[in-house]
Amino acid sequence: MSRIGKRPVAIPSGVTANIDGNVLSVKGPKGTLTLRLSDHIAYKVEGDEIQVNPANETKEARSFWGLQRTLVSNLVEGVTDGFAKTLVITGVGYRAAAQGRKLKLQLGYSHDVDLDIPEGLDVATPDQTTVIVSGIDKQSVGQFAAEIRRWRKPEPYKGKGIKYQGEYVFRKEGKKK
Repeated sequence: MSRIGKRPVAIPSGVTANIDGNVLSVKGPKGTLTLRLSDHIAYKVEGDEIQVNPANETKEARSFWGLQRTLVSNLVEGVTDGFAKTLVITGVGYRAAAQGRKLKLQLGYSHDVDLDIPEGLDVATPDQTTVIVSGIDKQSVGQFAAEIRRWRKPEPYKGKGIKYQGEYVFRKEGKKK
């Protein structure tokens, strides 16, 4: 039994959820998100909550149960509060600047890295060493933050690079004489 899947997803005030065929759509103050529903799971919108249960007693249905409940919960949380990832840039001369729908990164290469910001996401740079990626879709926020981090992962000797806020970088000791 899935302990996560047993709990219903609460729908806050100002948010509406509709099941239309094989698609769940959730509309809230920040926008609208949709999720293609799995055939192995039964979904029910009752009052101010969404029930997620396995459609049958197969192993596949039980294994999808908790995942589908979490995906539905992320839809509701995204349209009410949204999601954000904060990246911290460490290193001499490393900096970032958001310019319109582009993010310009200077990471010690011979050229600047220009990234196009995907639709539905907002990127803010409160200072030159902090990048905040925010949006209503948790998957796209995490994916774009990972693409930014991929350009210069934190290295273990000096700690230079791009890391998530709160991420621990295991530091190694350098050569000894």
